[in-house]
Amino acid sequence: MASQHDAVEVISVKRDRGELSDSQIDWVIEAYTRGDVADEQMSSLAMAILLNGMNRREIARWTAAMIASGERMEFSALSRRTADKHSTGGVGDKITLPLAPLVAACGVAVPQLSGRGLGHTGGTLDKLESIPGWRAALTNEELFAQLESVGAVICAAGDGLAPADKKLYALRDVTGTVEAIALIASSIMSKKIAEGTGALVLDVKVGSGAFMKDLDKARELAETMVALGKDSGVHTVALLTDMSTPLGLTAGNAIEVAESVEVLAGGGPADVVELTLALAREMLAGAGITDVDPADKLADGSAMDHWKSMIRAQGGDPDATLPVAKETHVVNAPATGTLTRLDAMAVGLAAWRLGAGRARKEDPVQAGAGVVWHARPGDPVTQGEPLFTLLTDEPERFDRALASLEGGYDIGNGEFTPQNLIIDRIS
Repeated sequence: MASQHDAVEVISVKRDRGELSDSQIDWVIEAYTRGDVADEQMSSLAMAILLNGMNRREIARWTAAMIASGERMEFSALSRRTADKHSTGGVGDKITLPLAPLVAACGVAVPQLSGRGLGHTGGTLDKLESIPGWRAALTNEELFAQLESVGAVICAAGDGLAPADKKLYALRDVTGTVEAIALIASSIMSKKIAEGTGALVLDVKVGSGAFMKDLDKARELAETMVALGKDSGVHTVALLTDMSTPLGLTAGNAIEVAESVEVLAGGGPADVVELTLALAREMLAGAGITDVDPADKLADGSAMDHWKSMIRAQGGDPDATLPVAKETHVVNAPATGTLTRLDAMAVGLAAWRLGAGRARKEDPVQAGAGVVWHARPGDPVTQGEPLFTLLTDEPERFDRALASLEGGYDIGNGEFTPQNLIIDRIS
């Protein structure tokens, strides 16, 4: 069919701060997915969108066009309601691991389609792949069967969901257009809406270790995504959460799995438990369940039972010994006092340099690599006692990891005022 649009016309509208029409948006996404709009044309349009923005109608239409580029999943045949969570990513953010089985233990099915990590944050799939035998790739049939039997799945998103996003995401990564709020919101929400979940809770991180360092920008992103979800009929809520300090006591792959298992066993760091429960309550409320307290399911072992079932269903051995890094390096506290600051970005960068993350999509990650910190802000520390333990299979990585921790923490003897983990709720 002959098109009524061409790429230069669409680029020019946005370059000149105009509004794209519905048909222009539908055409450009479809033509780009097909290969009729070249990468250099799409990157020009992405830059125009970054600089000049899109209004709510344009973003909603852009998202709908990305969803329409692929398949939509449908979970209405399941015997229970579905809810999902998306985090914008942070350091030590292992929350998906205990959260999915916990929510399943409360009677709501969790289809958690996840990704691999790029940059300083390891992806959920990278963490789980440190469990011997566990596999990330499931067919749609396996996904449905596991949702029905276990109630929770964490797996790789198939190529069929929003293929336009996959192409555009790779392009944004190399053209300096990742930061465009319209493009972040439509990227996340096209995948989550196509995934077919009934309720969605967004964990939008703010602070040094987050993608969004600025509270106002994070709030704008959260509000944009909540509006997109509601426009598509998905019950959507966002929590703005603090990522100036890393979550828990570990950043890596296997060590974060171990910490998640501690949470499922009824222990674990207080902040990880707090955020897991807050997100679980939002997911349950979104699915219409208000008479179950997820804290009870951590206490009575049923969340752990669901975790083991979920891992076994994907070929993993939940009781196997997790991989351990070959080399360790301990950093001792240089002074006695109170740890007053622990910078999430410094810790994330150290973990990445130790081999826990990747610089390019095709890079491998080390299962055992990462950083353990032995105190959290507000905790007392003693000079000469361990403050960090660095883990890697390649000891030549220690120097650069140590360099990234320099200046990344403060020890004081004054008052410490803790920061709220949950900053705001947007619905």
